[in-house]
Amino acid sequence: MTPFHLHDDIPPWEDLSEELLDAIQSQTEWLYHVPNSDPDKDGLLTLPAIVLPDTIILPQLLGPLMLSGEENAAAARAAAEAGTTVAVFILQDLEKENPTWGDVFPIGVEAAVAPPYTMPNDAYAALLHGRRRVELVNILQTQPYPIVQVRPLAETQPDDEESRALRQLALSTMEQFVELNEAVPEEVYLYALNTDSLGWLADTMVMALSPTHEQLMAFLSTTDPKQRLSAALKHMQEALARLELEDEIHSRVQNEMDRNQREAYLREQMRAIQSELGEGDFWTQEINELRQRVEKANLPDEPKARALKEIGRLSQLPPMAPEVGILRTYIEWILDLPWTEETEDNLDLAHAAQVLEEHHYGLPKAKERILEYIAVRTLKPKRPRQPILCFVGAPGTGKTSLGKSIAEALGRKFVRVSLGGVRDEAEIRGHRRTYIGALPGRILQTMKRAGTINPVFMLDEIDKLGNDFRGDPSAALLEVLDPEQNYAFSDHYLEIPYDLSKVMFITTANTLATIPPALLDRMEVIEFPGYVEEEKLLIARRFLIPRQMEESGLEPEEIHFTDAALQRIVREYTNEAGVRNLEREIGRVCRKIARLKAEGKRFPKRITAKSVARFLGPPLYFDMETEKEDEVGVATGLAWTVTGGEVMPVEVLLMEGKGNLRITGQIGEVMQESAQAALSYLRAHCDEFGVDAERFENTDIHIHVPEGAVPKDGPSAGVTMAIALISAFTQRPVRHEVAMTGEITLRGKVLPVGGVREKVLAAHRHGIKTVILPEQNQKDLAEVPKSALQALRIIPVQRLDEVIKVALLPRPAAAENKAAAEVTPTPDS
Repeated sequence: MTPFHLHDDIPPWEDLSEELLDAIQSQTEWLYHVPNSDPDKDGLLTLPAIVLPDTIILPQLLGPLMLSGEENAAAARAAAEAGTTVAVFILQDLEKENPTWGDVFPIGVEAAVAPPYTMPNDAYAALLHGRRRVELVNILQTQPYPIVQVRPLAETQPDDEESRALRQLALSTMEQFVELNEAVPEEVYLYALNTDSLGWLADTMVMALSPTHEQLMAFLSTTDPKQRLSAALKHMQEALARLELEDEIHSRVQNEMDRNQREAYLREQMRAIQSELGEGDFWTQEINELRQRVEKANLPDEPKARALKEIGRLSQLPPMAPEVGILRTYIEWILDLPWTEETEDNLDLAHAAQVLEEHHYGLPKAKERILEYIAVRTLKPKRPRQPILCFVGAPGTGKTSLGKSIAEALGRKFVRVSLGGVRDEAEIRGHRRTYIGALPGRILQTMKRAGTINPVFMLDEIDKLGNDFRGDPSAALLEVLDPEQNYAFSDHYLEIPYDLSKVMFITTANTLATIPPALLDRMEVIEFPGYVEEEKLLIARRFLIPRQMEESGLEPEEIHFTDAALQRIVREYTNEAGVRNLEREIGRVCRKIARLKAEGKRFPKRITAKSVARFLGPPLYFDMETEKEDEVGVATGLAWTVTGGEVMPVEVLLMEGKGNLRITGQIGEVMQESAQAALSYLRAHCDEFGVDAERFENTDIHIHVPEGAVPKDGPSAGVTMAIALISAFTQRPVRHEVAMTGEITLRGKVLPVGGVREKVLAAHRHGIKTVILPEQNQKDLAEVPKSALQALRIIPVQRLDEVIKVALLPRPAAAENKAAAEVTPTPDS
């Protein structure tokens, strides 16, 4: 039998010298002729003992073993010289540092041993031939080498159908195992094939498996051959399954390697052909060009390192690989984004003021804020924080165009993103690169378009953001619009911090109601109140008419709009806070004149109020006219809408009934509550006004506000309703040239309201002579043009009593006599 190596402690045969190989070959025949030792009368054998840590030779097997320790070598030498066998044992606990005979596993193997030989590392090794299992009974001596008494363990030799079937299955499994396991020589299977003993076959399979220490002890202690072979077969089948899986993996890897080698070979051939044709390696050239662009670009350390890393990955891929496009797009984005490019701010305050005035009329608060920012930058050029402004106002008031003017005044690039209808958070932060067709969000896309890291960045229509299952875009904007965070803005696609701290963000909105509070808190709100009629006329003269004449192909002085014409267009053809529709209507007039001019027909050089209808058709809107005479139960109020100020008559009609109060005219809840408060005040002070208290129980009251199709709400009509009610019940006429506004309380106090500027100008426009305002609103008169203030009599009031004195006339004599007749008893009573 040829020995085989199955343990780490046994050196491979190819590592042994020729002399040792010859010695081992000569010792093999000698070992087979060493007889088994004879037992004494008690059936015990007295043998030298060899104790090894975890290596043993099983019965009927031949192989070299490393002998650890001089005692083992002496025992092997003594047995070889005497021509007897030895008892070989292993330890139970391999972790114990100083084992004793109590730590020896009691089941071992009787084996013939050849004289030990010295290994190159001064260790001892010996060739052993296993004979039979033995059980340790007694230790007779330990020095100079151990001598023990052991009892041989007998084994049966079953020969039934089950045993024969088990043997065939074991041989079939072992054949497959030896084919797949290169560490086990083929001779092992041939050796097992030629044995008829089940125990012998089981031990051969066990040593081929390289069992663990626990498994080896279990096999040593199992004396039943059939049971031992079943256990060995189970372990070999598990090992065979692992070998088959490893072989499958190895085959796949080998196939992949073969394919890659084939591709590499073909690519090398392609390079050779291109080189021969003088075309060069285009792919290598592109990679080198990309790398040179990254090296030359003025990139910060982190983007530069990421770009070079991705180029390294790109260079390892074939040109037609699907990942190439993804990686190249990513690298191009890093190169195209502005990382350090910056425009120098123009900090000339006079220049900025001139630019803002040239492009926009009015808007003093917004202009003042921009000039303040420039002034601070002049004093502190390295100021890190940029203002984040929010322009709030009605459509057409110049929010977006003012952003462009700010950029021009500062000498910065202007970029704009419309957020109206955006519902996906990825629109702001971008998509991750794992998605097909992923791109950065709108913020970085717009920064790429700007080309600098400090543009004026307008986020238009921020109040029209939406949210759904794809996320909340307004939450993503919290980082963008926060100076404490946006120096390291994180985009999902780029995955590199990007500095937005030098960007001047301007947002626009039509209302603050739909902006999330957390987002609104990060912005400085500047309100655009809308233009009054006088301002619209000036804007039309300075900006709208010249622009529309130029777009229509008319010469600057070819036509002239009179003030009356412009006033009629504003009042009867537009209804807005801004000037967008006004410019549209002026453009219609200019285009019709341009057609007449192009056709060679006569056209008017002067556009008057009468000729406006000829060009624009019938009027679209009508102003609510004020009262021409003093009347009972009708008071003139002032209202504010998004299109400006309006006069608002309030009518009260009394009818016999049951004391019901009815309010009509598309009145909101707040306005209805104001009417209830006014009526309650009147009933509480009925004696002062000379009104019988029982009259409220027998009278139905109807309050109506004209233009019923237009929704109205707010508390500012409280004073007007109270005056109309008092007038109706006391029959005192209301002065028609007086208009009023203010909120009323149950105690008769007049509280401040909003929109004073627009309301006062509306009164002036409609020919009102006297305007009654809450005293706390006097501060708002600073925004009213002086021409309007000079033409009006402004009366500030604190209580309703003061309003009554100004707004109501004395009761006529006929009404006094009628009231007295109703109260004085008749002779028949």
